[in-house]
Amino acid sequence: MTSQTTVDAPGPGGEAPAAPSGPPSAQGLRGHPWLTLLTVAVGVMMVALDGTIVAIANPAIRDDLNASFADVQWVSNAYFLALAVTLITAGKLGDRFGHRQTFLIGVTGFAAASGAIGLSGSIAAVVTFRVFQGLFGALLMPAALGVLRATFPAEKLNMAIGVWGMVIGASTAGGPILGGVLVEHVNWQSVFFINVPVGALALLLGTVILLDHRAENAPRSFDLLGIALLSGAMFCLVWALIKAPTWGWGDGKTWVFMAVSVALFALFAFWETKVAEPLIPLGLFRSVALSAGVVLMVLMAIAFLGGLFFVTFYLQNVHGLSPVKAGLHLLPLTGMMIVGSPLAGTAITKLGPRGPLAFGMAVTAVALYGMSTLEPDTGSGLMSLWFALLGLGLAPVMVGATEVIVGNAPLELSGVAGGLQQAAMQIGSSLGTAVLGAVMASKVDRDLPGNWADAGLPKLTPDQLDKASEAVQVGVAPVTKDMPEPIVAKITAVAHDTFISGMSLASLVAAGVALVAVLVALFTKRGANAEAGAGMGHI
Repeated sequence: MTSQTTVDAPGPGGEAPAAPSGPPSAQGLRGHPWLTLLTVAVGVMMVALDGTIVAIANPAIRDDLNASFADVQWVSNAYFLALAVTLITAGKLGDRFGHRQTFLIGVTGFAAASGAIGLSGSIAAVVTFRVFQGLFGALLMPAALGVLRATFPAEKLNMAIGVWGMVIGASTAGGPILGGVLVEHVNWQSVFFINVPVGALALLLGTVILLDHRAENAPRSFDLLGIALLSGAMFCLVWALIKAPTWGWGDGKTWVFMAVSVALFALFAFWETKVAEPLIPLGLFRSVALSAGVVLMVLMAIAFLGGLFFVTFYLQNVHGLSPVKAGLHLLPLTGMMIVGSPLAGTAITKLGPRGPLAFGMAVTAVALYGMSTLEPDTGSGLMSLWFALLGLGLAPVMVGATEVIVGNAPLELSGVAGGLQQAAMQIGSSLGTAVLGAVMASKVDRDLPGNWADAGLPKLTPDQLDKASEAVQVGVAPVTKDMPEPIVAKITAVAHDTFISGMSLASLVAAGVALVAVLVALFTKRGANAEAGAGMGHI
């Protein structure tokens, strides 16, 4: 693939730009690389926070709006579905119309949808506007990467992506802390209202600072059938992963959606070889490094977000911490990602991605193994060690895998590459939650009856056992207020020990995934097209 230069978009009057002699130079604030990075970081932070902050608000939303548990699940599922299904298409829109415009529309729409959720008086309205949040978030995320790719030269791109990864990692891990503070001291609406001023700031900065870049051979048409096939395939896949814990992995409905997803992906791949201007040119995947980067991002997300899912239950339900205190216990993880991501960007620039990525996933595997040894009475010091190691391991992977994907794609497909990166992360997080959740459920279902009997507790009916198992899977002891204190103590001990056994097995499976990712990392290499966006001033 050849490098592509960027050109300024036509002016308001439609006049064609002069033939470029090279990449444009930043003048003043407009196009300044580090201010550009600050701008996209503000927008990305808003979306990344929303991935975890809302989970803390769900119980309050349920109580205030008289919603069922299933309704509240859709507050998260609707957002995730809309985001995951449209990321790649949204990236293509950025390639076609310019990443600056796409970013600004995404920021505006996301902030407006957030404000509308805060003003909503019914669960149906909340879920509806969560869909809009997901759609606008999908516009924003790939566009942010596209802007960075076009702005920074190759020798600075990894550092920029390092800061970008730091913002995503820190926002994802910090969501429970901020959400806990807002829900505890303000109300659940504040979790959404906070996006309005943040979005306004990102819009103001973007309008003043961001420079529009267009590749010379940017796409000029849309592959509508390809968009429909890919969106359908992604929807069926994500829907199956969301519903599998409820339906069961052996249920026919789960596998029907999986099969339809595979069929639609196959039809999409066939169609992409026939259309003149495909949504995703399959030639992209001839790059072994890019393909390895996508797989690595999926595996990293399985290990990271799947593992983090159980840790929050462990801290809150086993250790009895409030959401805020639980979030504070995760500060070592957040802190290591904040410190480690820019350092990882520097190391990857000097050494290439292969070594740092393999090292990062190896450290992640060690951290997850350490987390499998946690007990109900494990102290904060040992927990902090494993959480810090996890952050240290994840930092180079978040940075390096992103650079491998975006840097190995040609500049005119940087939005599609950004969409691939984000879609891989979203699918990985869904896989991690679904698969590790199934591991946890299976272990609890297998161990709980024996542990219950060994404690000398009264035998449960099948219905009671099912309800007890559901509670134990999230670390909650199935007790009632009228139970005698000695019985409560016994049930709590059984519930926590059984939960720990399930979390330990899930952590070991996640560690195994991380070890597989070490091997995948060996197939990565520096982006072959990263230099295409180079050349801005003020670096």
